[in-house]
Amino acid sequence: MRSHAKRLPSRPVILLLQVAVLVGFFLLWHVLTVTTNLLSPFFFGTPLAVLERTIKDFASGVIWYHLGITLLETALAFVIGTVSGIAFGFWFARAPLVSVVFDPYIKAVNALPRVVLAPIFALWLGLGIWSKVALGVTLVFFIVFFNVYQGVKEVSPVVLANARMLGANSRHLFRHVYLPSALSWVFSSLHTAVGFAMVGAVVGEYLGSSAGLGYRIHQAEGVFDTVGVFSGMLVLTIFVVAIDSAVTMAEKRLLHWRPQEAQTTH
Repeated sequence: MRSHAKRLPSRPVILLLQVAVLVGFFLLWHVLTVTTNLLSPFFFGTPLAVLERTIKDFASGVIWYHLGITLLETALAFVIGTVSGIAFGFWFARAPLVSVVFDPYIKAVNALPRVVLAPIFALWLGLGIWSKVALGVTLVFFIVFFNVYQGVKEVSPVVLANARMLGANSRHLFRHVYLPSALSWVFSSLHTAVGFAMVGAVVGEYLGSSAGLGYRIHQAEGVFDTVGVFSGMLVLTIFVVAIDSAVTMAEKRLLHWRPQEAQTTH
């Protein structure tokens, strides 16, 4: 008896299904808030009003400045958090004594609620972009750090022994063994880190800022402008998906050497 591994549909079919889910969500939202009035438009807005507000903000140019601020903070938090997470992840994984000594402190800092840190960063760094960047870094760093640490630890001792038998030194081991092993873990963490970098920027803007999408959402919330709140959330979602797609493209280019999943039959 033969059993074939299930294959995913083609990319166009998957894209069509994703679009169908999105359209279905907006249709359900419209039915609940407009057609049946089961949900109050005052509290939930309407999809057409949110789309109209979003298009109007982009057309008038009002949102571009705030969007630029948020994207800048997100990019800085993402880059700084990723680079530092990779560096420290490799260091801790290759230095067992350092890892053991700092382990309780790493766990303690990671357990701190980030919302509590936001006012502290604002006090230290002011209400400019750097307090938001710092908050985003605290979110991104630990995601990347733990993934890189685990990726390096997962290297097979047999592979390491074979590489050393062939005369590989520390530099060769890093380049040809540790780095390829950690890359998959790094990119796996980056998909999550992108979203958390923007979360850090927006939460920081929401708690104290004079510009950015978090600031706009806070201002809209202050005057009970539900449509403005959902419009800001929609813009955030669009750009997070766009950035995540860019990370996926980079992952495919850098990990092209990975073997495809084998199709087994029994």
